[in-house]
Amino acid sequence: VTDAKTLALLDATLAGDHRSAANRARDAWRHPRETLAFFGLRREMTVLEIWPGAGGWYTEILAPLLREQGRYIAAGWDPAGASQYVQDGLKSYADKLAARPDLYDRTTVTALQHPGAMQPVQPGSVDLVLTFRNLHNWMARDAAAPMFAAMFAALKPGGILGVVEHRAADNAPQDPQARSGYVREDYAIALAEAVGFRLVGRSEINANPADTKDHPRGVW
Repeated sequence: VTDAKTLALLDATLAGDHRSAANRARDAWRHPRETLAFFGLRREMTVLEIWPGAGGWYTEILAPLLREQGRYIAAGWDPAGASQYVQDGLKSYADKLAARPDLYDRTTVTALQHPGAMQPVQPGSVDLVLTFRNLHNWMARDAAAPMFAAMFAALKPGGILGVVEHRAADNAPQDPQARSGYVREDYAIALAEAVGFRLVGRSEINANPADTKDHPRGVW
């Protein structure tokens, strides 16, 4: 359960001048305060975020919040044999961290990507694993099962995995490669449970009733 001191620090971080106006504007849709509180974030935790992306939207929130008492680990793409797109993204992320050492100097950067980089941390060393809108990418690469297994291995006994994903309609056929970018909730839960996770909660915090889920080009 998220404590009052963590929530106060989270509020201060969300209001920080290191966040661009464009990123702050997304708070109304991504609900970071409510989402992180639902996942039980506490300022003293060791938190592993999987695939923070080139822009590190949640890095801006998690790294400063965890800097003093906790630990923030960012597991991005595997740099070994990476495409130019991935190399550019990794450089953008590294540049972001380097630009504000007062906020990001204690961030640990590692990799988690199937098949070459599957142990981002010591097994059983993390309190909370988070990933935001990445499951469909793993499914597209036939990598969802090993990625879930790697996240399970990273967590301490009783640790929490928090997943945010574009949710398909519960009566829609599920494409195993999620080419639309949408994943049925029951399908995602089954993938996690297959490697040992147990569902302890779900939330409608990020539900968007205006999303018809039937866009010709998918979620993008």
